[in-house]
Amino acid sequence: MSTTKIKEKAHQLGYLACGIIPSAEFHEYAEYLDNCVKSFPQSKEYYKPLYDFVSQPDNAKSIIVCTKRYNKYKIPDSLNGLIGKMYLFDSRITYSKEFRAKTEFETYLKTLGINILQGNVPVRLAAAKAGLGKIGHNNFLYDSKHGSYICIDAWVVDKELDYNSMEENIILSECSDKCQKCIRSCPTKALSESLLTDSGKCVTRLNCLIKETVDEETKQKLGLWLYGCDVCQDVCPLNKNKFKESEEFPLLDEFEEYLKLENILEMDEDTFLNIIHPRFWYINKDSMWLWKCNALRCMINSGDSKYHDIIKKYCDHEDIRIRETARWGCGIIVHDNK
Repeated sequence: MSTTKIKEKAHQLGYLACGIIPSAEFHEYAEYLDNCVKSFPQSKEYYKPLYDFVSQPDNAKSIIVCTKRYNKYKIPDSLNGLIGKMYLFDSRITYSKEFRAKTEFETYLKTLGINILQGNVPVRLAAAKAGLGKIGHNNFLYDSKHGSYICIDAWVVDKELDYNSMEENIILSECSDKCQKCIRSCPTKALSESLLTDSGKCVTRLNCLIKETVDEETKQKLGLWLYGCDVCQDVCPLNKNKFKESEEFPLLDEFEEYLKLENILEMDEDTFLNIIHPRFWYINKDSMWLWKCNALRCMINSGDSKYHDIIKKYCDHEDIRIRETARWGCGIIVHDNK
């Protein structure tokens, strides 16, 4: 089946690029996971589910991959360096233009008689193999115009299509071995060498997906990241000056007030479940305590004495995780008597 109209439709809907490759096992991804497990055996549990991304459904014929940028949106000053930009401009949010475009694209594929299958895809690898970008030392996909501030949609389908020439060299040549700023700058050293990340130490996992609090040394390393992390992308020379646009992301300004550190500490369960969680769902529904611990940690790591009285108020909190985080902070943030 010709893919010209499919690619034209993708561009019409705002995608940067569209590529199509035949469905096959991603042996390179299996090798990557094997290497991660070998290098970081303590984090093995985080890699095991990803092996499901290696093989595709039996009736899969093709994989359609599209890229889209999120560097066109204005970063709110109050949230810059606090929440990862991809999560601020999350294309999976149902009221975003990007989500509507994805839904329309899927509907279009169905009108062509193309059925979308339930299959997992290592999207960065698939996009690189389709020629839509190259993978940098920090494991992110880059294109020449938008750096790594791009997202990827991929669909496993049941029809044979015209395919892009498969790229063999998928590593970003401009990402020099002499640079390694991303590796040196990783707060927890999760990114320990080129293309190798210890998922168990990744800042985003530690501030979104943990079930218990981390030790004090790790708390300090997490810095001011409340949700997600952008360090390895922001220090990359290839990403310099990539955020030049000023388009507003829908409703984001309404969340700024809720995401002030003081307001997170005062947040009740109704606000969390009905406002915050539907928008920032990596912290699950039974982990409101984690938002509060993260907010306290950010206050403490800021070193700002204005937070002393607020932190002190939580030293007797009923939740031991919140209480211990606050007590740790009271030993660091002293009251400014000036």
